[in-house]
Amino acid sequence: MRFLLDAEQREFTASLDAMLTAADTPSVVRDWSRGDHASGRALWRRIAEAGVFALAVPEAYEGLGPRPVELALAFVELGRHAVPGPLVETVTAATLLASLDDTGPAKRLLPALVSGESAATVATGTYALDADMTDVRLALSARPGVPPLGELEDGGGESSPTRTPAELRLAPPPGPPHPSLDPARRLFPVVPHGGELLATDPPLAPALLLARLTTAAQALGVGLALLDRTVAYVKQRTQFGVPIGSFQAVGHQLADAKIALEFARPLLLGAALTMTAEDVAAAKVTACEAAYRTARTALQLHGAIGYTAECDLSLWLTKARALRTAWGNPDECRDTVLSGGRRW
Repeated sequence: MRFLLDAEQREFTASLDAMLTAADTPSVVRDWSRGDHASGRALWRRIAEAGVFALAVPEAYEGLGPRPVELALAFVELGRHAVPGPLVETVTAATLLASLDDTGPAKRLLPALVSGESAATVATGTYALDADMTDVRLALSARPGVPPLGELEDGGGESSPTRTPAELRLAPPPGPPHPSLDPARRLFPVVPHGGELLATDPPLAPALLLARLTTAAQALGVGLALLDRTVAYVKQRTQFGVPIGSFQAVGHQLADAKIALEFARPLLLGAALTMTAEDVAAAKVTACEAAYRTARTALQLHGAIGYTAECDLSLWLTKARALRTAWGNPDECRDTVLSGGRRW
């Protein structure tokens, strides 16, 4: 099967690429990691003006979607440029709000998410991503007295975030930040049962599927950027008087990384078309593992400079590692695939 983008989709991704290239995202990421969101919020509004967040929101709430294929294409570009912020969480929150039986919260919150005036984060556990800069903080938690989302009650049987009795709340302001593997993904503790109750037992499957899909797309973009930067570097770095890229062992490593990334691309696009639990899980584990493998190759071939925070490569290295376990770690995704989507 061949997945060919139409002219409109190609123009959309090209325009995003051009905009993000001009935005100098490495400097934006470094400001963001220090808690300075000014340049990041300006970039956030330009991304919204390009229509990215509207792709997750129905037309009834000033959106264009849901359009998962275009969202996947957009998030590949966002990952390629290492754009910081709760990107996945914002489209996940938008999908959650749009799926509520009570349209009040959706009408109140979604237009601002579409326009970029507001950002959102979603906490499914103790911590929320970038909760200090978001205007909409959703806490998705099990009802009091029920095991946490996705955990088994007695060690047997089946459990899933889509079937666990849950509450959806607007969380109060967060506490101080906690250390994070990726400095551009800042973690903040949230109060799971505080704030305004929006819904009891909201439909979770569409939002969680979109979270995994966009995480996979972002990871694919991160892997592609790491590969491009490493190919450029091995053409410049010399050893024994020749570029190290001419060495067969180096070429084999880069070829393996390229094959893994290109194998992930059709899985991602196929999952965006079907939006089934098993297809999305397969796309996520494949894309995230390919990005992680590419990150290890990039680090090895860059040598000592790859370990320094001053090198821009680190902005993609840490993101590849963080996305690998976000919204479902590799084992959970493989379990979903093997169970035919029954366990996730």
